[in-house]
Amino acid sequence: MFRPVLHLLLHVVVPGIVARFGGKRVCGGRDWKYVWFLLTATIIVDLDHLLAVPVYAPDRCSLGFHPLHSYWAVSVYSLMLLFPKARLIGLGLVIHMLLDGLDCVWMKLE
Repeated sequence: MFRPVLHLLLHVVVPGIVARFGGKRVCGGRDWKYVWFLLTATIIVDLDHLLAVPVYAPDRCSLGFHPLHSYWAVSVYSLMLLFPKARLIGLGLVIHMLLDGLDCVWMKLE
């Protein structure tokens, strides 16, 4: 029960840390709270979990399983970092995928 709660908490805390301390490189002159909101809002990518049966499986790794968590999708999210207008959303999605990958590692260690 601890891992899923920590995982969800990290999806809010890590983008906050990146937004607050990322400086101009991340914020691009925007208010850090707005950047935090955008980075955290990318959690909407988890809507693809609704396509799975069961919707939630505590021992299932999201990466490579759900369509928006596929390796192709992660490649697109990474490419978004190269385009200024898509950079913040891409960063939020990359952070999300990294945290999901960390969760997969934690699952294997349990």
